[in-house]
Order: sequence, then C-alpha cells, then structure tokens
Amino acid sequence: MRADKSEFRPMNLRRQQGFTLVEVAIVLVIVGLLLGGILKGQELINSAQVKSLAGDFRSASTYINAYMDRFKAFPGDDSAAQSHVCPAATPACTSNGNGNGKLDGNWNSVNAADESVLIWQHLRLGGFAPGPTDTADINAFVPRNSVGGRVGLTATTPITFPTGFSGSYYACSDGILGKYAVQLDRQMDDGDTRAGSVRVALSSAPTVAVRTDQIDPSRAYVVCFSF
Repeated sequence: MRADKSEFRPMNLRRQQGFTLVEVAIVLVIVGLLLGGILKGQELINSAQVKSLAGDFRSASTYINAYMDRFKAFPGDDSAAQSHVCPAATPACTSNGNGNGKLDGNWNSVNAADESVLIWQHLRLGGFAPGPTDTADINAFVPRNSVGGRVGLTATTPITFPTGFSGSYYACSDGILGKYAVQLDRQMDDGDTRAGSVRVALSSAPTVAVRTDQIDPSRAYVVCFSF
C-alpha cells in the first residue's frame, strides 16, 4: 500500500510572504510626508527666528522716534532726561546725556555711563521699551535678541569696510547665525551683506562687512542696521 506523500510534510512549515508593491508605496508616501513635515517645520522655525531678529531692529527705531516725539530730545543724549522720565519730587533715577546731538559710545558698550547704554534706561523709564531699568548688573540690563546675543544702538558707524553706512544711527545685534543673517538682509534690505542699510560682519572683525557668498550658515555674525 503506497503512503500518501502528504503524511511526510512538516506540520510547522508556513508560507513566507514579502511586502506587496502597494504596501511599499504606502510606506514611501508616509516617509515622504514625515520628511516634508519636518522640513516645513524647520522652515517655519527659521522664518519665525528671522522675524524676531528683524523685529529688534525695527522696534529700536520705533522706540527712539516715540521718545523724540514726546520729549523733543534723543534718548541717551537727552540732557533733561531726569526731568523727563523720573517721577516728580524723587531722587534722580537716571543720568542726563550731554545733549551734543549724537549717541556717544559703541553699540556693545558695557559702561553704564555711555549714552549707548544710557539710552535703554531712558527708553524704559519713559515707558517706551520693556526691560529692567537698574544698571547695577549690566549683563542683565543690556537687551538681548532671541538667540541670546546683544542688541545695541550707537551713532558711531560700526561697520566701515568697504564703505560706511548711510543714516545717522545704527542698531546692531550679534550671535546671529549666518543663515539668519542672510535672510535678514534679504528681508530688510537688498540681499547684499556688504552694501545698503543692513551689513554683516564677523565678531572677530566687527568693522569689516562679509560678502554674502562667503557667509558660513552655521557661524555666528554681527548684523547692523542703519536708520
């Protein structure tokens, strides 16, 4: 009597199956959507960062114009600041500027007596800008941008090469990555980081503007805006 061959088949043998083309296509679509979402999210983050940094520059000129409209004097240089921003019948809460018509001191000064530092006290005491008014801790007093760098104002041309800025005053901000610096110039000016009202320089050579095509996206720079 012949034995049935099926009797000798292993009972635990299972059929192996791979992914179908449809399943592979679905996985690829999902991966593509995830990557697209990540890239779009990073783009939105970068855009928000640039918007915040640009806001620092625009706010500075707004604060100054508001102060001048009210007191007919330039903050920091205001020779009557004590009577303008200090409460009546109280000890002086700030120092007066020298009234020479310019904002003395470098944009990144940490000397509380410099007008480029004093300007923030005048603006804040006058209610034009937010922030602390006590200069005892100068590092906590000076304004910072959204990436932790310093924000400052001056009437002294900060970047002089290859040509000086037009305008009377300058707002500068440091610690800004090259990728943001280039976007700032494109958004606020002409896209040329060595010309126009926005200039970009290295912290190690703060008076020399860097060409747009030589900016390292991952390196920190100083960006200055004239107004």
